[in-house]
Amino acid sequence: MKGDYQDLVDEISALLGAPATLENRDFRLIAFGAHDSEDDLAMDPVRTRSILTRQSTAAVRAWFEAFDIARATGPVRIPAAPDAGVFRGRICLPVRYRGIVQGYVWLLDQEPGPGPEVLAAAMDVAERIGILLAEEAKAGADLSREFRAALTAGRGWQQDMAVAALRMALGAGADGLHAVVCVTPWAGEAPASVPGTAAVCTVPWPGSGDDGGLALAVLVRLRSAEVLVPAEGVATRLLAQGGATAGIAEPCRGPAALADAWSQASAAARAAAAQPRFGTVARWSAIGPYRMLAALAAAGTVGDPATRVLREPAHRELARTAELFLDCAGQAGRAAAALGIHRQTLYYRLGRVEQLTGLDLDDGEDRLLLHMALKTARLHG
Repeated sequence: MKGDYQDLVDEISALLGAPATLENRDFRLIAFGAHDSEDDLAMDPVRTRSILTRQSTAAVRAWFEAFDIARATGPVRIPAAPDAGVFRGRICLPVRYRGIVQGYVWLLDQEPGPGPEVLAAAMDVAERIGILLAEEAKAGADLSREFRAALTAGRGWQQDMAVAALRMALGAGADGLHAVVCVTPWAGEAPASVPGTAAVCTVPWPGSGDDGGLALAVLVRLRSAEVLVPAEGVATRLLAQGGATAGIAEPCRGPAALADAWSQASAAARAAAAQPRFGTVARWSAIGPYRMLAALAAAGTVGDPATRVLREPAHRELARTAELFLDCAGQAGRAAAALGIHRQTLYYRLGRVEQLTGLDLDDGEDRLLLHMALKTARLHG
């Protein structure tokens, strides 16, 4: 459908002799006409930013909406506003379907400007764009419902039915290569559409307070299992709209694999929140032991009773010392240097850890238990 939008935008650009830009009603870029002018002012900051970041700033949006474009049924001329970065006036063609605004086509205004007949022809094209946007929104809503069911149905016949329904909704692309992205926490509803994705929905997110919370699940189309850049780009753009961290699952094919992929993406998002070295967007393949530990955290496991005492506020420094000591493979010199303390101080703290937990840090299994418990505790914040 992206190609259809581009063809229609190019048609408007040809009619009016100026590059056109199509955005949805949330001012997110869908398509834009080629810029071949030698006039540098034709690429003012607003158009440049829209093309590069696929969205407009709040100031630009407020300026344009002040001219009642959401209610307009015909072309609207909007003057320049240098304070908002709008150095050239605009012509806005509202894109509507059955009276409801679906988006906007933007063109730079110039003297003498297009005549009424040409603008009327451009509005006819905008009406065809409105039909496509409305159909896509309806299909997206259906996909959101089916996508959510495939992720949350659990095992057995219910999941089989959900997978079959999603496969039918996705059509020919159902068995294509995809990556699942988890963005958390997410407030409010899922975006109406996310460029480059096959489906998007919100999913209950355990551990987000007494009333629970939400995460955003996104199904991203891929061309290669080795190139996750499209998924990373979607995750980064969504983090700018909400959420603190994002996780990306391993690429998969077919709706039957999505429930496991969602578990991977969720684990990566939890790991990114727990461990700053992963950054705000983490791949499941890169989170190491957190692959297993995140499953414990998602199940509500807080830790072994012997190690629970280290979660008390009075013993946080002891917990930090023990975790870093174990991260350093039990090498006292490395751990003391990383903590900035004397080696004897390190030994004293480790002795206190043994007294409080009853564990023997010379025993490999006790070390493993303590290390797992401390890492799992991180996932609970």
